[in-house]
Amino acid sequence: MATGLPITQQICSSFPSTCSATSAVPLSEVADCPVYDHRGVCIPFKSLYQNHRAIIIFVRNFLCYTCQEYVEDLSKIPQEMLLDADVRLVVIGQSSYSHIEAFCSLTGYQHEIYVDPEQHIYKKLGMTRGEIYEGKDSQSPHVKSSMLVGNIKSMWRAMTSPVFDFQGDPLQQGGALIIGPGPNLHLAHFDMNRFNHMPINGLLQLAGMQVVDFNRHSRIIDI
Repeated sequence: MATGLPITQQICSSFPSTCSATSAVPLSEVADCPVYDHRGVCIPFKSLYQNHRAIIIFVRNFLCYTCQEYVEDLSKIPQEMLLDADVRLVVIGQSSYSHIEAFCSLTGYQHEIYVDPEQHIYKKLGMTRGEIYEGKDSQSPHVKSSMLVGNIKSMWRAMTSPVFDFQGDPLQQGGALIIGPGPNLHLAHFDMNRFNHMPINGLLQLAGMQVVDFNRHSRIIDI
């Protein structure tokens, strides 16, 4: 069950990359940008949020271990919880669509996923390229591996994949948006580095949903 109406005012959080002026985000410029599903079928980006509220997560690349572990936690959100709240949960990567099925198999992710292989949306929204660390950046609560172990895992996956590539630009950072219904942007968070993910429960709450106890599989917490 949803906890109430979504927060629709401009959002500013403790994350320095969370946009405090959502009107500054050029959403109209990306509305018609194409995204592709696992079959290579193209749809316009705006179709993801025209008729529903949508939590849209942009990931760095499909080999990135921090993105893998973040999406593993996204996979723990029950589908019925999203249906009850009438919210779409969407992941967007920047690789070829041919990598989608393997990434979903690896992470257990069962919700919607698309790719922006030319990074049109990433670039037009001004998402960070490179890594920026300011002050004491906190470790993402969704990343479990150390940087050394995680990088080894990522490289091993690259070497053992059918085609040796990084499944996206390794310097491109991602982010998170809450949009809709229609072109109503409620939150924009652009990652400054690989650990700067917006905590998932923060996104759920801002979308008017209950939170999930990720340490106990997918148990919903009543608040």
